[in-house]
Amino acid sequence: MRIAILGGTGKFGRALATRLLEAGDEIVVGSRDPERARETAERLGCEGAANEEAVAEVELAILAVNAGAALATASELRGSLRSPLLSVAAEVDFGGRDAKPPLGGESLAERVAAAVDVPVTAGLHTLAALKLRRSRPDEDALVCGDDDDAKALALEVARHLVNGRAVDAGPLACARALEAMTAVLLNLNAAYKTHAGLRITGLE
Repeated sequence: MRIAILGGTGKFGRALATRLLEAGDEIVVGSRDPERARETAERLGCEGAANEEAVAEVELAILAVNAGAALATASELRGSLRSPLLSVAAEVDFGGRDAKPPLGGESLAERVAAAVDVPVTAGLHTLAALKLRRSRPDEDALVCGDDDDAKALALEVARHLVNGRAVDAGPLACARALEAMTAVLLNLNAAYKTHAGLRITGLE
C-alpha cells in the first residue's frame, strides 16, 4: 500500500514508517518542512515531501502529528486530501499528578473528520513509538471508523505493525474511548515502570 505519514519526522511517525517499510508498504514521509521530510526519508529509505505533496496519489494518509497540531494540519490539507485519513493522536491533560483524557465532548478524530472531506478512521493509540521503533510489539491494535472501506485500509496497516491482532473497535465515536486509553497507559507505565500495551481476550 502507498501511504503518506503526515508528521513522519516525529518519533511516532518515524516508528510507523520503519515498521511499514519493513512490511513492504510504500511510504511518503510528510512534513510542513519539506527539507526536514526529505532528510528523514533519506535516513529511512523512502520518499519525503511537504504534506500537500505527500498526500497526492496515496491509498491512505496517516495523521501522525502531535495532538495539538492535528486539527490545524487536517484543515490545511482539506483541499489536497483524496484518500482516507487515519488519525492516531490523542489529547492528554498533564495538568495534575496523573495523565487524564479531556473531559467530555467529541474525540480529536471526530473533530478531524469534520474538518476534511474524506473518510476518517482512528486507531493505534495504544502503540508506543519506542516499542514500534524496535520491532513489531506482541500487542493488539484497535481501529474504529464509520466507513467500511477506510476502516479496512486502517486495519491492514495495523496488521503490519503488531504481532497481535488488528481489531475493529466499532464506529468513529469509539475514538473517544481509544484516545482515552493513551492516558490510561501513560499512568500504568509511570506506576509500574513499564511499557504497557493491550491484548484483547476472547476473540477467535
